[in-house]
Amino acid sequence: MKNNWNYREEKTEKWYPATVPGEIHTDLLNNKAIPDPFYRDNEKKLLWIERKNWEYKTTFQVTASTLKKKNTELVFDGLDTYASVYLNNQLVLKADNMFRQWRVDVKKTLKAGNNNLVIVFQSAQNVVDSLAKKELPFIIPDNPRAYVRKAQYHFGWDWGPKFTTCGIWKTPRLEAYDKKAPEKPYVLNRKIELVQQPDSLGKSFYFRIDDKPVYMKGANYIPSDAFLSRVTKKEYEKIIALAKDANMNMLRVWGGGVYEDDYFYDLCDKYGINVWQDFMFAGTMIPGDKAFFDNVKAEVQYQVKRLRHHKSIVLWCGNNEGDEAFKDWGWKKTFKISKQDSTRLWKDYVRLFQDSIPKWVNEVDGKRPYISSSPLFHWSREKSITQGDSHYWGTWWGLEDIEVTQKKTGRFVSEYGMQAMPNYSSIEKFTLPEDRYLYSDVLQAHQKAGKGFIKLDTYLNRYFIDSTKIKKMNVEDYTYLTQCLQYYSLKNIIGIHRSKAPYNMGTLVWQLNDCWPVASWSVTDYDNRQPKAAWYAMREAYRDDIKPEIDLTRPIDLKLEDPKISWRIKGNKVILKAEKQAKYVYISMKGYTQKWSDNYIDLKAGEEKIIEFEGKVAKPEIKVVSLYEVLKKYSVAKLLRF
Repeated sequence: MKNNWNYREEKTEKWYPATVPGEIHTDLLNNKAIPDPFYRDNEKKLLWIERKNWEYKTTFQVTASTLKKKNTELVFDGLDTYASVYLNNQLVLKADNMFRQWRVDVKKTLKAGNNNLVIVFQSAQNVVDSLAKKELPFIIPDNPRAYVRKAQYHFGWDWGPKFTTCGIWKTPRLEAYDKKAPEKPYVLNRKIELVQQPDSLGKSFYFRIDDKPVYMKGANYIPSDAFLSRVTKKEYEKIIALAKDANMNMLRVWGGGVYEDDYFYDLCDKYGINVWQDFMFAGTMIPGDKAFFDNVKAEVQYQVKRLRHHKSIVLWCGNNEGDEAFKDWGWKKTFKISKQDSTRLWKDYVRLFQDSIPKWVNEVDGKRPYISSSPLFHWSREKSITQGDSHYWGTWWGLEDIEVTQKKTGRFVSEYGMQAMPNYSSIEKFTLPEDRYLYSDVLQAHQKAGKGFIKLDTYLNRYFIDSTKIKKMNVEDYTYLTQCLQYYSLKNIIGIHRSKAPYNMGTLVWQLNDCWPVASWSVTDYDNRQPKAAWYAMREAYRDDIKPEIDLTRPIDLKLEDPKISWRIKGNKVILKAEKQAKYVYISMKGYTQKWSDNYIDLKAGEEKIIEFEGKVAKPEIKVVSLYEVLKKYSVAKLLRF
């Protein structure tokens, strides 16, 4: 049922062509009713969309032979989210969970020939706001999004825009049968254990697969687009290839997004990438009513049954940061939560994540480990270093030095990172020339982290360039330096983590990918999934054939000389040579957004290095810079000339 769909704002006259699978924002965009949501600061101009209700309709044919079958069901694998479904003017379904499959017996409602299907989507934002208001003075802290079973990142995140979508995000179908096909038997051909044993230093946390301890090297995966219908098989292939090519063996599917398409897990199965699978809860408490719990049970069991045959999945995890959020994010004070309400929130939380979900999972998959939350201890707590998994945000959020990792490496570091700007070619696409100065409104609109630029500048000042010079930088040079910073940080943090094995048995960078063009912790760019500098650092640091290099010499302390880099092009190769040592040699080509064979390299004096690019480029316009040239521009003597 992919074809002949139309949409309109509820109760208006005109219908417009719609695409299924899709969402309201992409349909409006395709009909030129809105500008590109990712361009400049258009995001804030499009907030009205999420406050409206939207209708979708189609007509489909049913043959007499289909009607003769004993059972006919309409099947919806993805309705986002509050949906009333009408078949031939009869209400047949009210859905309220984006992550569930909805099956409806429609035998009595169907007719031979044309059948009309209408789906009315209520504004999820309006619904959650009214649910939260109804509960007052009781508060579920942080955000009314807690009330809805919908991708939490749709409500905005510190790397993502606020596009609270609705729509038919997976293709519906009609199933007619006399006898239901038997369920395929569930077989898991490997033994998966999560070992958490007390030891002299705390408590271990590592994966043992088929009786062998495995050191996990990887990253956190978020949805690859703010609009899920855009994540095609080709996009999945690009992203999983980036993980594989960077020598990763684990991806953590983060709990604020979606349970990914089967194709994502197929690729992980194929390439030997283990998957840590969160359930879709992130950084919030939950309602405790029966309807919510019943809804979550149906979701959990449907998703586990759908995904359990993928050998790549090695862990089910209840939520992202719920436990530490309640204990350490200061909610009780911020939201003035009473002791009684606080007790209720915690009891409901325990009942869902420590009692109910593990039981529900076990009923359909008793072969994989489960943990209730990632992590159990906030990074500021000593136990976060000695037991369990750790989200170590002392670097970045705590503004600690990168070197602190030497003393503060946990047993399994499942989140940590350093921010960088998106690639400059990406910035050029979402800005106008007048937006391209530091801290412009448009650049601020693509920096979602709290005090993001202040934190970036703090680290740049510490590791690369004096803060008085940062403000004088152009955006292209600033972008380059932030990417060098991210490279330096991840190279060293990964190197330190790996040097601590077997005390430490896992390092998962936050994050692999972006869902739109933004300053973030991602090691790849949204635009064509082009690697950022740190991806090259990670690829090297995750190699198993050599010991990862740790070099904590701060670039700001280096005595750099003009490397006088020369280069020539031969086919799809660029041959580089430096007269003196060069750091962070970055090569770019106008209009090129593929992957270079290497980038942000160091060159020794007299050394020749070949870098390849993909595909054919008629007249390549090459630009090569190194750390020396960029810093030289902002040296005191140079600045005095202005």
